Amino acid sequence: MTARAYTVTFDGVEAQIVEVQCAVSAGLPAFSIVGLPDKAVSEARDRLRAALVSMGVALPSRRITINLSPADLPKEGSHFDLPIALALLAALDVVPRDAAEGTVALGELSLDGRLVPVIGALPAAMAAAAAHRALLCPHACGAEAAWVGGTQVLAAPDLAAVVRHFTGQAPLAPAEPGEVTAPRDHRDLADVKGQERAKRALEIAAAGRHHMLMVGAPGSGKSMLAARMPTILPPLSPVEALETSMIHSLAGLLDEGGISRHRPFREPHHTASMAAIVGGGRDAKPGEISLAHNGVLFMDEFPEFTRAVLETLRQPIETGEIVVARANAHTRYPCRFLLVAAANPCKCGYLADPARACARAPQCGEDYLGRISGPLMDRFDLRVEVPPVSYADLDLPTTAESSARVADRVAAARDLQQARFAEHGAVRVNAEAEGALLEQVATPDDEGRALLVRVAERFGLSARGYHRVLRVARTIADLEGASQVACTHVAEAVSFRLAVGGGDR
Repeated sequence: MTARAYTVTFDGVEAQIVEVQCAVSAGLPAFSIVGLPDKAVSEARDRLRAALVSMGVALPSRRITINLSPADLPKEGSHFDLPIALALLAALDVVPRDAAEGTVALGELSLDGRLVPVIGALPAAMAAAAAHRALLCPHACGAEAAWVGGTQVLAAPDLAAVVRHFTGQAPLAPAEPGEVTAPRDHRDLADVKGQERAKRALEIAAAGRHHMLMVGAPGSGKSMLAARMPTILPPLSPVEALETSMIHSLAGLLDEGGISRHRPFREPHHTASMAAIVGGGRDAKPGEISLAHNGVLFMDEFPEFTRAVLETLRQPIETGEIVVARANAHTRYPCRFLLVAAANPCKCGYLADPARACARAPQCGEDYLGRISGPLMDRFDLRVEVPPVSYADLDLPTTAESSARVADRVAAARDLQQARFAEHGAVRVNAEAEGALLEQVATPDDEGRALLVRVAERFGLSARGYHRVLRVARTIADLEGASQVACTHVAEAVSFRLAVGGGDR
C-alpha cells in the first residue's frame, strides 16, 4: 500500500504542489527516489536513514521506493527531506496516513534529526493554503510562513517532534507570524548640504515611483542622496510586504525570523553580471531588479555597467516583470522597482567644473553618456544635474528639511494615489498609469496643455516622453494636494525632463 505526503517545487515566485508517494514492498533491500530528482534530493535517503537511526527507528529490510509526482517536473533542493521522511513514516505506520496526506511539508534533515531552515517557506505556505492543507516546516521558518494566515503552520524543531505531534503525544502549537524590526537608520536628508533641486527630484521620485538619473562630478553627493531615498519612502503595505518577501524567501534572504515592512534598497556593483542583475544562473534565481521589487534599485556609475545589462533593463522598467528563459523552463519574477541611477558627466568626471576643465570637452561627455542608449535614457522621468559642493558650503548651518518632514509629504501623496487607483488593481502609483487612465487623471489645464505642446514641438518629445511628463506633473500636483494638473506642475516636470543632455532622447 502506498502512503502519501505533499511538498512543493518552485517556479519563480510560484510554488507547485508535488505529491510524495512511498511504497514499501517485498524484495531485495533498497531505497530509491524517482521522479526527476537532482543530486540534493537523491542524497535525502542518506540523511533520512541517519536521522531515523538517531531516533531509534530502523528501516525494514524491504524495498523502499519514493516517487515524486508529477514525474516529469524537475525536483531541486534539500527541502524534500522532510516530506520524504513523512511519507516513509506513514508507510511504516509510525504516523497516521491521513495526517500525512493532509500536510504540505518542507525542510532539510540533519543527521541527528534536527530540521534545518530552507528557502521558500512563504510561497510554500501560499500553495498549502490554496490546496487546503496545513504546512509543516522547520521551526526557524515558522514566523515567515505564518504571515500567509490562510492555513495552519506547524513549525517543528526536529523529526522527533513531528512524530510526537502526529501521534498525539505532544501536539505542536501553530506558528505565529513574525516581523523584523529594522535598526534605526541614522541617515537623514538634512545631512545633505545644498543640492536643493536634487532633493526636490528625490521627493518627486519617491512620491510617484519615477525613475531618476543624477549626473554630477565625483564627490557632489549623488550616492549620499540616493542612500537617503529609503528614509523618505513609506513602509510596505501588507500586500507589498507579502509580494516582496516571497521573492526574498526564494533568495534565502529571510533569515531573521519573520518578514520586514522596510522597502528594499539594492545597490549592485557595476561589475555585476547580467544574471546577477536580471536573474538567472543554474537555478534561474531572482536578480537584483526582482530583489528590489517595491523598493529602490540604485545603480552607481551607471554608464560603467555593461551595455548588455543596461539594455536588458528597458523591458522590465516598462512591464514591471522579468522572464528568465532557460532551455527547459521560463521563470517569471515581478520587478516593480524605483531605479535611481548616478553617473559622472564624462570619463574623468570634471566636464562641468570650471576649476578642472576637461581637455576633451565636449566630446568626452558625449562619448561617456552615450553609453546610455537613447531608448534607455527615454525611460528616466527625472534627470538631474548635481553640481559640485565647495568645502566652504560644508561649514554652513543646516537649513534643509529632515527626512521625516519630506516623508510625511510623500506618504500623503501616496495616499492620494492609493485612493485614486483603488478600482484599478494593477495600478498603485502615478508611474504605472497609462492610456485612458492617464488621460483621465493627469490632463493639464489649458495653459499647461499649451506649454506641453510647445515643449513637444521645440524639443521633439517622444510619445513615451510626453506621457512621462504627464505622470511627473500629476505627482507634483499630488505633493501640493492639487486636484488639477496646472501649468506650473507641467513646467517643473518638463524642467526635470530636459535637464541632462539639453533635450529629450
